[in-house]
Amino acid sequence: MEPMTEVTDNIHTTQEQIAELEQQSGRPRGSVTLIAVSKRQPVSKIREAASAGMRDFGENYLQEAVEKQQQLEGLYDLIWHFIGPIQSNKTRGISENFDWVHSVDRSKIVRRLSEQRPLHLKPLNVCIQINLSEEETKSGATSTQAAELCALTDSLENIRLRGLMAIPAPTDNREAQRDNFIALSRLFDTLKSKHPSMDTLSMGMSNDYGPAILQGSTMIRLGTALFGPRPS
Repeated sequence: MEPMTEVTDNIHTTQEQIAELEQQSGRPRGSVTLIAVSKRQPVSKIREAASAGMRDFGENYLQEAVEKQQQLEGLYDLIWHFIGPIQSNKTRGISENFDWVHSVDRSKIVRRLSEQRPLHLKPLNVCIQINLSEEETKSGATSTQAAELCALTDSLENIRLRGLMAIPAPTDNREAQRDNFIALSRLFDTLKSKHPSMDTLSMGMSNDYGPAILQGSTMIRLGTALFGPRPS
């Protein structure tokens, strides 16, 4: 059995690395938010992460996430981020149970999230997912579509446009990683000039969060680096 301190140790090590990267990029400590991607992880590991100070958790599957939220209700003041692909029939559940949605990529989804967000909750924080490679088989809006989606999101009630998110194709080529992050950062700066509410650049995962932070990421989404391999 794995020691219960493993997740805690991983979190503390990662936080130290993030602080060093913030310093390298000339930003204040705490300018990068760490999201613990807890999909397919047991509630026991989420509890340990929360006990170690984590508050932001990312989930990909609605039913799994809601079950975890129910088990953890009242234990910690957690912030839940939906980071997976969004099906139209899941928008109500997502809008009712999450604080953030990072994976909005089409107008139908953003309209439904706004219409279905309960009025007693704070506006839902929304990031537009960008398909950097513009491949037809991958989720995300193109750069041109992103401008239209940002304008639409900014005009709707019950949601708040916060920024952009991307999941670049996995690569060991550091130069290619850097180019992808630079492209997203430039698009973010262009759109932010038109939409002042945008303050979030959600890019960087366990295998590439270093280059992402150095290119301006304000939110990184780490699973394996914190929790270890996902259970099969």
